Amino acid sequence: MKFEKYRRPFFYFGTVFVLTWIPWFIWARVSHSPAWDNQNGLILGSILGFLGLLAPMVVALALIFPDKEMRAELKNACFSFKGIHWGWYAYTLFFPFAVILLAQAISLLLGRSPEQFKLAEDFSFSAGLVPVWVLFLIVPIIEEMGWRTYGAHSIRRSFNLFTASLIFGIIWALWHFPLSFVNNYYHSNVAETGLVYSINYNVSLIPYLILDGWCYYKSKRNMLIQFITHMTFNFSMEIFNTHPDSKVIHTVLMILFCVVVLVRERKFFFDKNFNEENELCAIK
Repeated sequence: MKFEKYRRPFFYFGTVFVLTWIPWFIWARVSHSPAWDNQNGLILGSILGFLGLLAPMVVALALIFPDKEMRAELKNACFSFKGIHWGWYAYTLFFPFAVILLAQAISLLLGRSPEQFKLAEDFSFSAGLVPVWVLFLIVPIIEEMGWRTYGAHSIRRSFNLFTASLIFGIIWALWHFPLSFVNNYYHSNVAETGLVYSINYNVSLIPYLILDGWCYYKSKRNMLIQFITHMTFNFSMEIFNTHPDSKVIHTVLMILFCVVVLVRERKFFFDKNFNEENELCAIK
């Protein structure tokens, strides 16, 4: 893959932040105003939220489509499924739920309630007029079409996969920052839960993105697998009555799994010039 084609990371991320933060901070302001109590305010908030969400994808496509090779790479990532080991589909469908269930089981040793294993009757946050389950279906597709196309490749152009994942995690956490001020949104509710849990959320992005990058490049940059992985991780964190402490344990488990993967895949993660095209796409 020709990473040198993705040569404008500062333009990409700078433009994305401006086009996202402006509507999202306005959304946050509206959500704490009297307008939020009527339908017009909720509609405005939903529009502002959606505009900010679209920014990474719109900017990425605007940079990709003028170039024939980049268009071909995107088409292949979206529609080619040849040579992908079945293990990646199993990973993306079952691993997120396995980790959160294990975290909840460990939390029982700390005195947390077994009620966590019951399916949640409702989601823990609100997205205005948009049902949360709809959000969980469309957000991964829109986000991944931006971040995992131009965004991730532009960082990989200058760094190995491990360093790129760390940088990506910091950028992604900052990009979500305005959502911490949106009334009753997920990030806002996490912030209100306590400092430890806010820190945990941001730290959890690092192991998630390391494993996400491993899955992405090992599965020949298949976007369908990316969409499903993003969806299953989101649903896994909401489908049960998970205690916040279990989410901290979840982060620890993700970090431990990351360490195992990094040790086994040292060359894949730490050699900047490593050509993943020559790698077998099986889970080792």
